[in-house]
Amino acid sequence: MPAAARLSAFCVATAVLLGGGCPAFADSPDDALASLDLAAAGTLTGGHHPESMLFFSGFDLWRGGGSAYGGLQWAPAGLSQDGFTLKLLLAEGTYRYRAGMTDIRGTGLLAAIMPGWRIKRGDLEVRIFAGLDLQHHTLSPDDPANALRGGRAGARVNADLWWEPTAAMMAASSVSASTIGNSFGVRAALGWRLADRFWTGPEIEASGDKVYRQYRIGAHVTALKIAPFEWSLGAGYVEDNSHRSGLYGRISLLARQ
Repeated sequence: MPAAARLSAFCVATAVLLGGGCPAFADSPDDALASLDLAAAGTLTGGHHPESMLFFSGFDLWRGGGSAYGGLQWAPAGLSQDGFTLKLLLAEGTYRYRAGMTDIRGTGLLAAIMPGWRIKRGDLEVRIFAGLDLQHHTLSPDDPANALRGGRAGARVNADLWWEPTAAMMAASSVSASTIGNSFGVRAALGWRLADRFWTGPEIEASGDKVYRQYRIGAHVTALKIAPFEWSLGAGYVEDNSHRSGLYGRISLLARQ
């Protein structure tokens, strides 16, 4: 696969940021955190002063690269209320690819600001975001043929869904896309409530762009509360269309205020 095509896969992960599964952001922070913050929204506390800020961070690793990210969501009316929500995200990822006979290592930086809206009807909750996506890629050694080297600006969209058909079962999905590299990411998960402490079950994910594709299947633990934090973990098998495969792992956490 051409070097530029491989590197454009970086955007895939961010397409989902975060939204996005490219080598750099193999699991988008948007997708990775969607289930965690939606699960937490149903159990917010705060009395007469409901939480309006949600802080999140995490990392994702697989043999083709890794990423770390952090950010916040701000809902002036409260995280558990319908209405306006603002998402801010920062991420950094590393990845590698081959250009001819040369091994290239890249570092990607991403920043996104996305206004959005929360809608909850019964046991179904949906959040929709859209906004500015900024990325910068540094390559070592330099690869002038790669179209994504340097800085890029684009638009990002993200939609998250959480549904609890019964008190003991959940279903979640997240979709994200960016105009940078025409990248996308899709994740779906099912879960069952265990010990009234967390959700666990299978998850699947696909991400890519016009050339690159990555696929994941694994298991997750969502909304595990320990002290002031709520944790999400995932692990499983990953494969891409460059015939690379292996294991992936991710950990994310959030705190509310």
